[in-house]
Amino acid sequence: MTSLPACVITVSDRSFAGEREDRGGPIAVGLLRDAGWHCPDAEIVADGIDSVADALRRAVARGVRLIVTTGGTGVAPRDLTPEGTRQVITREVPGVAEELRRGGLADTPLSVLSRGLAGVVDPAGALIVNLPGSTRAVASGVPVVLGVARHIMEQLDGGDH
Repeated sequence: MTSLPACVITVSDRSFAGEREDRGGPIAVGLLRDAGWHCPDAEIVADGIDSVADALRRAVARGVRLIVTTGGTGVAPRDLTPEGTRQVITREVPGVAEELRRGGLADTPLSVLSRGLAGVVDPAGALIVNLPGSTRAVASGVPVVLGVARHIMEQLDGGDH
């Protein structure tokens, strides 16, 4: 199985400022690497529409095929990861985001508050998935993403159903 390029982008004002350690990003990176994806250490960006959209565009421009974000999916005023993501994706894949919320109910009833998106970027053939920032959400969410990511890559590359 070919190692495809992936990356993790942690979205957090406090982690970006060095005030809090990024704990979710390294978990996601480890899970992606364990599954055979080529994934550098997590990039940390500040909350905000432009910072998220810019980081996603840079990753797509580098040829990254799977981009997982952590953080910024809630309802706090600075939780704008979905809005930044919406500026980059060309087609949503709502079932992935719905499954992440549904599966998160096993950990917390607050999972329904996640506004995270999942979608593809055409013609680059990238998949972007927003995960909440909690370590539990990352640990339970990345396997959901991995369960469909290679099939999505095959589809984006013109493969048959």
